Amino acid sequence: MSRHMMEIFRSHLVDQGLRLTRQRELIAKTFFRHKGHISTEELHHQAQKIDAGIGYATVYRTIKLLYEAGLAAQRSFGECFARYEPATETGHHDHLICTGCGKIVEFENDRIESLQQAVAVEHEFRITDHKLELYGTCKECQSSSK
Repeated sequence: MSRHMMEIFRSHLVDQGLRLTRQRELIAKTFFRHKGHISTEELHHQAQKIDAGIGYATVYRTIKLLYEAGLAAQRSFGECFARYEPATETGHHDHLICTGCGKIVEFENDRIESLQQAVAVEHEFRITDHKLELYGTCKECQSSSK
């Protein structure tokens, strides 16, 4: 977790009348080290490997604080629960989601982004945000179903 992100988090906590506890810091660092999308349950499991005393409620509240601070993006991929990923300055990306094994692949495609913008212009519409999720089966699941 970069110092900049930690300062944003610390500032958000101060604005909320909260402080950066050792457990909140550990959870935030664990979240930012994780590659990909993580549920609160998975984050709890990862954090407990470092500190067995961390409770699920603390993880839940901390991820909510990271989200409110603009440091975590919430995603729902047709599941009954949310997954989170770091909200970074690297830009927008879209997702391929395997309905067989749950694998999530992130991708960027300038042609898709341009086409979306062209459609918006054609309809005199200003896009403020969007997400593209494509559902199907990954190569491994296609092979196993043959």
